[in-house]
Formats: sequence, structure tokens, C-alpha cells
Amino acid sequence: MSIYPVHGSWETHVEAATAFRRQLHQHPELTWQEHNTATAIRQSLDALGIPWSSCAGTGTIARLHPDSTEFPDAADRPTIALRADIDALPITEPGDLPWRSRIDGCMHACGHDGHTAALMLCASWLSENPKQLANPVTLLFQPAEEGGHGAREMIRDGALDNVDRIFGWHNWPAIPFGRAICPDGPVMSANATFTIDIHGVGGHSSQPELCRDPVLAGSEIVTSLQQLVSRRLPPQTPAVVSVTSFDAVSAPTVIRETARLEGSIRVADSTLTGHIGDLIHEIATAAAASCGTTAVVAYHPRYSATVNHPDAAAPARQVLAEVLGADCSHTDIQLPLMASEDFSYYLEQIPGAFMLIGSAVGGRYATACHNPGYEFNDDLLPAAARCLLQLAGCPDPTDR
Repeated sequence: MSIYPVHGSWETHVEAATAFRRQLHQHPELTWQEHNTATAIRQSLDALGIPWSSCAGTGTIARLHPDSTEFPDAADRPTIALRADIDALPITEPGDLPWRSRIDGCMHACGHDGHTAALMLCASWLSENPKQLANPVTLLFQPAEEGGHGAREMIRDGALDNVDRIFGWHNWPAIPFGRAICPDGPVMSANATFTIDIHGVGGHSSQPELCRDPVLAGSEIVTSLQQLVSRRLPPQTPAVVSVTSFDAVSAPTVIRETARLEGSIRVADSTLTGHIGDLIHEIATAAAASCGTTAVVAYHPRYSATVNHPDAAAPARQVLAEVLGADCSHTDIQLPLMASEDFSYYLEQIPGAFMLIGSAVGGRYATACHNPGYEFNDDLLPAAARCLLQLAGCPDPTDR
């Protein structure tokens, strides 16, 4: 059943966006596989009478322009881009919510369905209230945020052409609903991943002297890497190095020939990721050599830090205060967050800002993103959409 178009009050549009969000939640798709999601977005835009074009495959760009009779200087006004990410995660959703994921092994466990629905709420409202549109607005429905560099591919395919400023947001379960963060400067960290393949000599567990044990070497490497942040970086440097996987399965009496470690790097300063990668190589190869083994280290840079532009973050904070309340600024959290976002690609190209809007209400909606127990708070939809609309130069829909 088609949800759009919608006619009526702001509340009616919010109800439609909530239904749209729950439909998306039932049909999640992984990074670069968002074909049905893209179809749902595009069919909705068609129903709303909003022209769109595909971008980077499963991405969609919708461009709206002010009525030149209402705003004769529209051509001189800045074009504002609003972005939502659309992909899901390889997680199986438990529970019995009516809109629980119907796709085994795939779940919107990061709230991208909510981000998409909030942007569609903006589109729906503007389609019915075109005279409120003062600035040219570009709506970006972006695929592949979850490690797929979707923002980079959107930019390569023209998403920022003629765009002057961009805004985005993310729900954040660690922040109470009604509170938000939008700092000047870094808001989220750069990240990278690494693999360490250890090569030894296998054999029988009763003859360790004839073997060169990669499990022992891997253990030495894991322990040594714990000292990288505390002893090889200045204490003022926010950084995380986590070994997240140790693959060395064998039989009880067999010493394997190989082992593999995998892990993640997070750092507030993008320029330090390569330096940390070099330190991981130095530490891993030395620790492996001390056990008579060798280590091959592969370093994979991913996203740069998400760094807000002060002249865009200031109006975003003002809008957040108008929508959520004057005391909405959340200070009980350390910045930048060690999580990462490919919104950083946009902010490397043009001015803009990224907002974190809290979702937790008591113990509900407080489960972290990327967890099977995560649940999106639908009350965020009108709050986020009101912020985005005002950042695009439109009046608050509730001021009527």
C-alpha cells in the first residue's frame, strides 16, 4: 500500500513518515544492496511530485527550488543539502515488534531507516507547502554508509554539484531524548582497520621446541598493542586500538602454522591514522619475531574524522535549541565520539555540520547502535525533520 502523497496537518505527515519508517525497517538491505529501498524512496518522491535522479547506483537525489514569484532572488540564495543514509547491517533482529525485520540476518540496527523517514517527512511537507521553500534544497538519500564509502561515491557522481552547505544527523542512544550535540570542529573520529597474519611452524603439541607457535605470537602481539595508545602516543591524543578477532582454531594436540588478528583504529585527528598503522606494523613484526614467527600487517584506512564547520554548526545549534529547548545541549559525553561517519566526505568538500540527537527515554531506546536490541525512537522523526527544514530556510511546521 502506498503511503504518499499525504495531505493535511503536520501531525498527519508525521504519521505517514512513521509508517514509512516501519516499512523500511521490515525490509532492510545491506550496503550497496539497497535496491528495494531505493525503489521505495523513488516511488514516494514520484507520488509527491518531486523530481529525482539516481546517484551512485542505489542513491537518490531530489532537488527542490523556490517559487520565483514568491522569492524573486531565489537564484542568488544558497543551495542547502540535507542527507540521510539508507543501508542496514548484517544483524538478526530478535523480539516481537510488529515492524520487526522480515529479512533474516539483516536489520536496521543503526537507525538509518529513521534518518531516511525524517528526510522523506521533509520532502512530504515541502511538496504540500511549496511556498515555504525559500532556498534551493537538495535531498540526498545515500547508500553504503556502513563501511562502503557511499558518501564518496555520491560526491563522485555529482551529489554536491551547485550545493553550498550540507547538514546531516544521527540518532544517538547514549544521549537522552530532548538533548543533542553539534560542536564546532570534530564530532566523530577517523577510523581504519588492520589485519595481522602470523606465520609459524606447526606440529604436535608435545614437541613445542620443533614448532614456532603463531598462537603464542598472536598473544604477544595483542598484549603489546595494548601499550600503543598509553606509551607511544601523547596522553592528550584521543585514540582507540582494539583487537577484535583472533582466528587460530586448531585441534587440542595440534599447533597451527598460521593465525590471524583483526582490529580497528579510532582517532580524533585523521592525520594520525597512518602513524598508528605504522606503529602497529612495528609492534606486530617485533613481537612475532620474538616468538620465532613472522607477521604480515595490512592497514586499511576508512573514514576521516567528521569535522563540523563553525559557521554551519552555530545555526544548527540554534535550531536544535528552538526545537528541543534552550537547555538541549548535552555536555555529559566526551567529544569527539570514537565512532565514525562517512558524512566526513561531504564536510571535506563544502561547509556543513553533523548533529547527534538523543533518543533514550529512561531505559528504552538506550541500547547502542549495531546491537540486536537496538530500537529507533519514532519521536525523533518530527524533531529531526523540524531541524532540517529550518536549516534549509523553511519556517518551523509547528508555527502555524
